[in-house]
Amino acid sequence: MPTYSLAAAVNAELDIRKSRFIALVVPVADRVSAMRIIDGLRAQHRAASHVCWALMAGGQSGMSDDGEPSGTAGRPMLEVLRHHELDGVLATVVRYYGGVKLGAGGLVRAYTDAVAAALKNAERIERVALVNLQIEIDYADEARVRRWVEQQAYILAESSHSSVVRLLVHLPAGALDAARAALRDLTQGRIRFPSLVP
Repeated sequence: MPTYSLAAAVNAELDIRKSRFIALVVPVADRVSAMRIIDGLRAQHRAASHVCWALMAGGQSGMSDDGEPSGTAGRPMLEVLRHHELDGVLATVVRYYGGVKLGAGGLVRAYTDAVAAALKNAERIERVALVNLQIEIDYADEARVRRWVEQQAYILAESSHSSVVRLLVHLPAGALDAARAALRDLTQGRIRFPSLVP
């Protein structure tokens, strides 16, 4: 089942019984970059009552009610991201309290609706899992292999030159076996694939 990220950040603002809910949903690489965005929002909205968030980022997912009653903000926001099959995405909602209590059910609806409103205009893009392929080749094969990597639109992440040429290529996980076979053909079997040291 595919997962998606966003092509760009999206936002929305809702006024619910005098409270302002400002939603921002952004694509993020990891939890560290998500925390940077949250810190930035806290600095930008110092007068806000709450800055709640939900992060879908594989093993780094998380959420915060930021002082709202437990389970009324972060979890509902996370559920919206799950429902949209999103990953690598941070949803934040800044709330300015307007003086009227919404109750637990009202808060769940407000935070859910704020994120859903932002996502109405979102362009989803399919997330493709990338893997690293380490390559060792002779100098004679370097230009040919580099040209092939470029033609496939893969990412040449690193290269080093010693007695052999070592290249590190990022490519979609599903293309790994075919890439190895194509590179063996291209170098008439001279290429080597040392395993990556974790």
